[in-house]
Amino acid sequence: MKRSFLSIIFMSPMLVFALLLTACGGKTSVSDEDQNTNYRVKTEVVKKQPVEQIVTLTGNVEPFEKAFISSSTPVRIEKIYKEVGDFVKKGDLLVQMDASNYRQARVQLENLEVEFARLDTLFRIGSISQQQLDQMATQLEVARTAYRNLSENTQLRSPINGVVTGRFYENGEMYSMSPVSGGRAAILAIEVLQPVKVMVNVAEQYFPMVEKNLNVSLALDVYQGKTFEGSVYLKYPTIDAATRTFTVELQFPNKEMLIRPGMFGRVVLGFGELERAVVPDLAVIRQQGTNERYVFVEKNGVVERRVITTGRLIGNMFEVISGLAEGETVVTAGHTRLLDGSAVQVVNEL
Repeated sequence: MKRSFLSIIFMSPMLVFALLLTACGGKTSVSDEDQNTNYRVKTEVVKKQPVEQIVTLTGNVEPFEKAFISSSTPVRIEKIYKEVGDFVKKGDLLVQMDASNYRQARVQLENLEVEFARLDTLFRIGSISQQQLDQMATQLEVARTAYRNLSENTQLRSPINGVVTGRFYENGEMYSMSPVSGGRAAILAIEVLQPVKVMVNVAEQYFPMVEKNLNVSLALDVYQGKTFEGSVYLKYPTIDAATRTFTVELQFPNKEMLIRPGMFGRVVLGFGELERAVVPDLAVIRQQGTNERYVFVEKNGVVERRVITTGRLIGNMFEVISGLAEGETVVTAGHTRLLDGSAVQVVNEL
């Protein structure tokens, strides 16, 4: 019994060693087989074609101009002549403020004008000095300035042609100069709605291309299938170092008054055509979890994983901005199991 037990003990390590060799040998065989596999793929040659350079940006419609109608001093409001939605012209009377101070200033000015005329006569006959006349002239000029200021702040007139978009007080209320709209103190708000504008931030690379004659169109979610043509009104002269963008103000005619401030829109800027490399959309793979896109470039039966920068999707072709050159060959089918350096066999049908 003892001899049999010892025999089993000594044989067990040998058996384990044999099993380990078998396992290692099997793994090496699978790895070699995987390495020598030629995956069957379809390919297509990269070509160039004219591609219209279009940039789509989003923004909100804004009034072309906006004016806040207010007095420079706290005064009681006698009458507001316009309501929200009313069209106004430049110079129209909008608000009549309490005129008590204005009337007092007018009486004081008339008295000073009479007094100045009297002193001017006395100066001409040598009864008073030049200094006395100059002092009266200074008082008269101060009174005239105060009178003009009160005149402008007693009858409030529209500085622009537009539409009343905000009314913040009622007749008889005391104008308090407290902020009521966008941090501004106002009795009424007037906006220019013909034309309107959209402000967008454009990538730095397009700075040299943005000019007054640039093709610009606007699509609004509220009007499906309808676009509005516009133009570049103002290009800001500096680049934002944080975002690498610059601001552009776009102007859109609005004769039918369909476009209203606050609407959300998509602006399309057209920069003409450029010759670009294009590849089938089936060749482009997106890395999960990132915005990285790549293709497999085939050469002499081996593929290379190549990161590319894509532009527009035109039908079933992607515009390639960088990463590929005309004449290179990309895999369009059969790339599910491919890795960088995989051996492939190019076939016409899969």
